[in-house]
Amino acid sequence: MPKRRVLLVDDEVPVLLTMKAVLEISGFDVDTATSAREGKLRIKKNEYEMIITDMRMESDAAGREVIQAARTAQYHPAVALLTAYPLADEDWQDMGADKMLVKPMQTAQLIKQLEKLLENHAAKLSRISFAAAGNGAGKASTQGSTRTSATSAAKKSAAKRPPKKSAGKKAAAKRS
Repeated sequence: MPKRRVLLVDDEVPVLLTMKAVLEISGFDVDTATSAREGKLRIKKNEYEMIITDMRMESDAAGREVIQAARTAQYHPAVALLTAYPLADEDWQDMGADKMLVKPMQTAQLIKQLEKLLENHAAKLSRISFAAAGNGAGKASTQGSTRTSATSAAKKSAAKRPPKKSAGKKAAAKRS
């Protein structure tokens, strides 16, 4: 199995070196950067399956800058935000991260979360690729992917709002 390539960005050198060692022992090929500027340069020059970045480095927005650089990379890496200061889910998701990792973290837990992130990200890329291929394959496959997208969007939307009572349920409730 080829090693999975990861970029680790953190300005705390002891944390950076410890995480690098843990990831390498677990089968990852790890590049490091000690600033957002250096991380963004590496993202442009190389391809990574995953970017793991600290949130606060040379500025409070440094992690956000690395995430944005990763999101604009043509190779679409998975992105994890590493922080000692947890954010609300919607905040790190709005930044573009796929996962938030809170430090300190047990090694086994870290590796398990990163493996799951890579697995989910690969499935997501596969779905996107399949949908893109379906758009050029003809009207039937386009309708199928549109229907799937619409269904998915409807499910997400429904999950955010309280359930509505249908007229049928109201009538059944009145009868009993």
